[in-house]
Amino acid sequence: MSHVLEAAENASPVEAVEAVTREIGTGLGARSVAFLIADLSGRALVRLAHSPLDASGAERRDGTEFATVMPFDGGPSEQALRTQTVQVVTRADGWLVMAPVTERGEVIGLLEMVLPNEPGQRDLDEISRTAHLLAFVVIANRRHTDLYEWGQRTTPFTLSAEIQRRLLPAAFTCEGSAFTLSGWLEPAASIGGDTFDYSLARDVLHFSVTDAMGHGVASALTATLGVGSLRNARRRAVGLVEQARAANAAVAEHPPVPGSFVTAVLGHLDLRTGVCALLNAGHVPPMLVRDGVTQTLSLPGNFPLGMFPASDYEAGEITLRPGDRLVVVTDGVRERNAAILDLPAILRSIVGLHPREAVRALADAVLEVSGPALADDATLLIIDWHGGHDEERRTSAGADQGRASTPLPD
Repeated sequence: MSHVLEAAENASPVEAVEAVTREIGTGLGARSVAFLIADLSGRALVRLAHSPLDASGAERRDGTEFATVMPFDGGPSEQALRTQTVQVVTRADGWLVMAPVTERGEVIGLLEMVLPNEPGQRDLDEISRTAHLLAFVVIANRRHTDLYEWGQRTTPFTLSAEIQRRLLPAAFTCEGSAFTLSGWLEPAASIGGDTFDYSLARDVLHFSVTDAMGHGVASALTATLGVGSLRNARRRAVGLVEQARAANAAVAEHPPVPGSFVTAVLGHLDLRTGVCALLNAGHVPPMLVRDGVTQTLSLPGNFPLGMFPASDYEAGEITLRPGDRLVVVTDGVRERNAAILDLPAILRSIVGLHPREAVRALADAVLEVSGPALADDATLLIIDWHGGHDEERRTSAGADQGRASTPLPD
């Protein structure tokens, strides 16, 4: 481990992952080793760095950066990420080992290596641990370079998409002892101003889903005002009503275009009790999946943020039970062709999926009836409530495997 960390720190941020994978491969006697980063589409891996090794540890390098997109096909690599377990495949040149690179349930990518001999359980445990360590190397070094972000982008971003991307949390998934959370944004052809956000305090989970009016850069700027003011108020430790008031004032006083407004659902989940305060500002009502039944939550009505400067706001409350799933979406999931979707039926069908896979399954359902180019952003946030905030998580290599999705059928 110390050699791996030294290799990461001694290399430049651009070369840190390659240095670490080379160190890992040398230590395990691998014939080749590669890190594949998760594509921003959530439906592929990208081969971003590759370090073939010979017996002397020498490497072959291409002098230019390259990224090869490898779409999910239900094979071992997708199974490794879905189930959060190491997969081993026999090949003519050895044994191919694929280990998920994960941190708190967030899939960073996949560590892939070819070993000359069949790995035993101790070898697989070591590979799993080093893959977990690699997740932290990627997280630390991507702050200093655009390389990883560039590799993850299958298509170029517009200016409005670039602004919107910066408003999203750094990790789309988070596992805690009492909850599992995952969000997803399926962008429209012309960015529609959607965002989701969350922040974990010692005993509280804060979260929000917002939808700024309009499309393009103006919508992205309105979303920036809304999200920025909500974060600022949250970091001043004020409640949901005060957060809504602050965002309402900010959007009303500084509209990028006349009449700008933001719809939103704001949440405050007490991790000790399961009591969840919710504030709906002109947004699609949140849904609760309990014992296989989906119900729309009835909350006090409020105007969207920025619509009327003098508006006041009122929150509602629900107490979650272990096994509950809270679902918040934007109107892109319900508009036009997507309105024909039987959301309760879809939510029932994905109840066994980890939120990480559940949000993508729901987004895929929207794309199937409305895609491939959406008229409006479709954003989803799923929170599973487990209870037991005072208990330690039971994890292996960055994930709670007891919460992982079931394997894909053969």
